[in-house]
Amino acid sequence: MNRSLFTLVLIFAALSVIHLLYLAVSRLQKDKDYTGIGFRIKTWWGMLFIFCLATLSNSVVSLLSLMVLAFFALKEYFSMIRTRKADRRLFLWAYLSIPLQFYWVYIEWYGMFIVFIPVYVFLLLPLPRLINKGTLGFLRSVSATQWGLMLMVFGLSHLAYFQFASPEYGAGLVLFLVVLTQLNDAVHYLASIYFGKHKIVPTSNPYLTWEGFACAFVVTTAVSYLIYPHLTPLNPAFGYLSGMLISLSGFFGSLTVSVLKRDLLIGDDDKFAALKKSYLSRIDSLTYTAPVFFHVIRYFFDFM
Repeated sequence: MNRSLFTLVLIFAALSVIHLLYLAVSRLQKDKDYTGIGFRIKTWWGMLFIFCLATLSNSVVSLLSLMVLAFFALKEYFSMIRTRKADRRLFLWAYLSIPLQFYWVYIEWYGMFIVFIPVYVFLLLPLPRLINKGTLGFLRSVSATQWGLMLMVFGLSHLAYFQFASPEYGAGLVLFLVVLTQLNDAVHYLASIYFGKHKIVPTSNPYLTWEGFACAFVVTTAVSYLIYPHLTPLNPAFGYLSGMLISLSGFFGSLTVSVLKRDLLIGDDDKFAALKKSYLSRIDSLTYTAPVFFHVIRYFFDFM
């Protein structure tokens, strides 16, 4: 707890310095677009508060704070979907699955936690859409809802399970994961602005470049090796590997959600522009890094 508190204080200080630098640089270099990093900084302040609760409080407060995060993430995702009246009941069932998913975390029923949304919700979710609602748009509405549940609820719920799977190390592992995920996103974005030339998928995300990916991979791996002794019980080999794993999975998460948003909002440029400024749109990488990191650590280490 003392190490986690000390790390949070350092993050607060670093975030304050970054915010001041952003204000200064954005005024001096008006020819570059820093709006993306500005939105990220605002998101980081909010996430710092949420993860302070998740790290410093008991596991129940942590679980509730992350459950609220998953709810608003799913709500934001649903706001992108062109809905019909027939989809309202479907969305209601999706929202009701959130407390159930986190209840399995609370009672530490790992078997149900890991299959509830991928198996049982997948099989039962079509029912409210089938009953007296016709067939028009069935596949799109059901599959889009399942995608949202997998990313925003199933993926993020792994953050809550760390502290229940490992009460001694869980809080530090969550902090370690979140810091590296957000660092990877920020470095990728900034490196792409300054010297990114080869875009990866320009049609879905113009900010993702191969130069940015390379810089983010190196920086995230190096920082992972520097901070793992202070936040985790990992060995030196996994100090390196964790940074690589988080950087790669964060990149695929950001890329996947970018393509998903672009597909859902085709023809709605105003809504797409507004969504880029939304508060919770910066957690896309966590939807991938949280489950990947959780299961790799659980497989190789007994403390999970």
